[in-house]
This record gives sequence, structure tokens and C-alpha cells, in this order.
Amino acid sequence: MATAKKAAAKKTAAKPAAQPAAKKAAAKTAAQPAAKKAAAKKAAPAAAKRTPSAAFMKPMTPSAALAAIVGAKALPRTEITRKVWEYIKKNSLQDKVEKRMINADAKLKEVLGKAQVSMFEMTKIISSHLK
Repeated sequence: MATAKKAAAKKTAAKPAAQPAAKKAAAKTAAQPAAKKAAAKKAAPAAAKRTPSAAFMKPMTPSAALAAIVGAKALPRTEITRKVWEYIKKNSLQDKVEKRMINADAKLKEVLGKAQVSMFEMTKIISSHLK
């Protein structure tokens, strides 16, 4: 009986060793087409470098209410939006439960005109304060 158990144990031990070799071979063949695709993707972005739109990079002058938050200096829209978000995060004005909503303080309420706006509506309102 003891020899039968040992023989059964040897057979079961031999099977798992054979499976990883088969998995490795399958992984190698599956990885080869993926490697070719990855190499093709890496080459494509280098050929066509994306440039930002000139309309977004044009310096805009903020209104007096917006200048109290971002400064009076003319900045591109992207920088103004970034500075407004810095102000929001610094003063913890983002709603704790609904992260898409911004709770305005006294300065921001002058710009937004409401006590609470969504982040998507906020960018629309801010663009009306730019010249």
C-alpha cells in the first residue's frame, strides 16, 4: 500500500511541472504580436507630435472679480483654470460628498454668481470673465 501511495504522489507531482512549460510557450507566442503592436505604437507618436491650440494659449485678461483669485496679469485660459483649482483646493471649497460640486466662498461667489456650481459649469462661467 505504501508503494502505491508513493507512486500516486509521483504522478501528481509530475503533472504540474509539465503545465508551466506549456503555459510559458503559450505566453511567448501570445506576447510576440503584442510586442510588435507596442513597438508600432511607440513609433507613431514620435512622428506626429501634438501641439496645443493657439486659442487656448492666447493670454486673456481676467475681470476684477477673477483677478482677486488668479491675479491681474494676463494668462492663457489653461493657466487661469489651473490657478482657480489651486484656490479651490487650498481653501477646501470642493464638496466633500459630491466632488463635482464647488462651494463658493465670498471671493469665488463674486465670480460664479451662485453659492454652489458644478465643475463643468464653473469653466463656462469663468470664460465669461475673460477678455
